[in-house]
Amino acid sequence: QVQLVESGGGLVQAGDSLRLSCAASGHTFSTSAMAWFRQVPGKERQFVAAITWNDGSTDYVDSVKGRFTISRDNAKNTVYLQMNSLKPEDTAIYYCAARPVLGLPRRTYLWNSWGQGTQVTVSS
Repeated sequence: QVQLVESGGGLVQAGDSLRLSCAASGHTFSTSAMAWFRQVPGKERQFVAAITWNDGSTDYVDSVKGRFTISRDNAKNTVYLQMNSLKPEDTAIYYCAARPVLGLPRRTYLWNSWGQGTQVTVSS
């Protein structure tokens, strides 16, 4: 199983940018799909973006397309989420997730490993 630690969250103003990082440990990172989810209090955790391990294919929720970019550096065992043009509705705890099989599902229960989360707050 992969162990995940997120970092890079913070308080920013609308229109600003942030880059989240997720450092992974474990021998399966290079063959694991990676994803970012987010959650606000009282609501379900929602899919944000994901990237495959083999060909770098990506998937994004519509609300972040054109603003967020997911990428990975297998040499550093790290996945990133570059967030530009942030909006107040992007405020949430952002979680990194991994799964050692093909596919980029949007359901949380299909992801095996999770980080502890990092808070992103966007003020208007």
